[in-house]
Amino acid sequence: MSGNRGVVYVRPGEVEVRAIPFPELVDPHGRKANHGVILRVVTTNICGSDQHMVRGRTTAAAGLVLGHEITGEVIEVGTDVLTFQKGDLVSVPFNVACGRCPMCKAQNTGVCLTVNPARPGGAYGYVDMGGWIGGQAEYVMVPFADFNLLKFPDRDRAMDRILDLTCLSDILPTGYHGAVTAGVKPGATVYVAGAGPVGMAAAASARLLGAAVTIVGDVNPTRLEHARRVGFETVDLSQDASLAEQIAALLGEPEVDCAIDCVGFEARGHGHSGSQVEAPATVLNSLMEVTRVAGGIGIPGLYVTDDPGAADDAAKKGSLSVRLGLGWAKSHSFFTGQTPVMKYNRNLMRAILWDRLNIAEVVNATVIGLDEAPKGYAEFDSGIPKKFVIDPHNSLKR
Repeated sequence: MSGNRGVVYVRPGEVEVRAIPFPELVDPHGRKANHGVILRVVTTNICGSDQHMVRGRTTAAAGLVLGHEITGEVIEVGTDVLTFQKGDLVSVPFNVACGRCPMCKAQNTGVCLTVNPARPGGAYGYVDMGGWIGGQAEYVMVPFADFNLLKFPDRDRAMDRILDLTCLSDILPTGYHGAVTAGVKPGATVYVAGAGPVGMAAAASARLLGAAVTIVGDVNPTRLEHARRVGFETVDLSQDASLAEQIAALLGEPEVDCAIDCVGFEARGHGHSGSQVEAPATVLNSLMEVTRVAGGIGIPGLYVTDDPGAADDAAKKGSLSVRLGLGWAKSHSFFTGQTPVMKYNRNLMRAILWDRLNIAEVVNATVIGLDEAPKGYAEFDSGIPKKFVIDPHNSLKR
C-alpha cells in the first residue's frame, strides 16, 4: 500500500487535493515512532482554525497538509503499542501529546512539552505546532497511540453515530472546555460569542451542563437562524442595539453569569457599520461588559502570536487593546489556551452514544468527499452554517 492524497495549503485563499507520501511510523524529525499507528481516515473535518491559515492570517508555509480533526481505523500498529490493534475505530484528539511529560501527566495535553521543539503544544497539520502531518487525507500517522487515541467500544454503534463522534477530535471538547472554564452550572445564564461550529458546540455543552438559557451572538443572519432552529436564543450583533441591550431584552437584565469567546482574533465590530470592520479585541471587551461581577469567561477562540494579515502593527504581533482594567475591576476569571481534549472526550463519547447530545445536528455536520474539500473551504469561509466532514474513502452513508 503506497498511495495517499491530502488537502494541501497552496497560498492565501487556495487549497488543493494532491498526492502526498503514504505515512510511515516516523516523527517529523526522522526518528522511528514505534509508539505510533497508521490510520485509514474515516472522517476528517474542516475547522475554523484551518481557515485562519487558508486566509493567510498565519505564517503557514505553502505545502502544509491540513487537518487536525481525525477519526480513523487502525491499519498498522507500531511494535511498542500495547492497547490497540488493526481494525480498531478511534478518535484522535487534535493535541499531539507524549503522555510522559509533567504537562501530559497533569492532563494539560494542549501544552505537551516534548512534541514541538518551538514551544509547548503540538497539533496535526497546523503552523508552528511541531510539523506533524495533517489528517485531511486518506491515511495519517498518529504518535504515542496508547496515550492519545480514544477507542470506540462498539464499531457498528459508532458508525451509526459517526457524524456526532467525528466532533470529538476538536470542536465538541473545545466548546465544552469553554463552557466548563466559564463556570457554566445548572440554572446559569450563558452568552456564547460566535455561531460557527465551535460556538454551537459551546452552546450545546452549556445546555448539557444545565444552563437555564444560552444566548448565541453573531453578525451572520444565516448562522443565527440555524442557532434558533436548534433551540438557542440569539442576538444579532450587526444591529445598532448594544449587546447589553439585546441581552436585557431577553433576560430582563443586561448581564449573564458566564460568557464564552468562540470567535477569536478575526472578530468584527458591532453595529451596522462596525460589523464590516475587523476589531480583534471586540469580543473580549464586550464579554467583560456583559458578564456579571466575579463571573467566568472561557476563551477557546483562537488568538495567535503572529498575524501577518492584521490591520495594525500591534495586532500583527498578537497585541490587542483589551480592557483588562474592566475585567480586573469586575473580578472576572479568564481561561485561555488550547483545549486538552483527553480531559473530556471519553465522557462526551458516552453522552453521544447514550443520546444525551445531538452535536451533529447542532453544528449541521455535512459530509463531502475529499475532492470536494476546496469547495468546502470556500463555502465555509462564506459563513454558511455547516460543519464540513470529509469522507476520504466514500465509506459513509450520504
